[in-house]
Amino acid sequence: MERCIGNESFKDTGLAYTLKLIKGKYKMRVLYTLMEFGAVRFGEMKRYLGEISFFMLNRTLKELEADDLIKRKEYDQLPLKVEYSLTKRGKSLIPLLDGLCAWGDAHKP
Repeated sequence: MERCIGNESFKDTGLAYTLKLIKGKYKMRVLYTLMEFGAVRFGEMKRYLGEISFFMLNRTLKELEADDLIKRKEYDQLPLKVEYSLTKRGKSLIPLLDGLCAWGDAHKP
């Protein structure tokens, strides 16, 4: 049976699901940062990303954690130390991120 666009829906595709998880101005940037540097503290990430507000970074991290793409590790010390890193599921995005990086390197002016 031939596939017909009238019987299909983009929202049911794997691409739609992936985009749902990584959509947003900063999610890919956070994932890239963790891919490149491993475990990163909140303040370090804020400095690295630059223009992101504390509120937006916190919100982005919580959303990525809720989707099991990153994990938050809190250390029992004062001052409070918290690190973020990729989960196994988040690490499975590395080939995708590497491909985007390679494409950008090959095509940037």
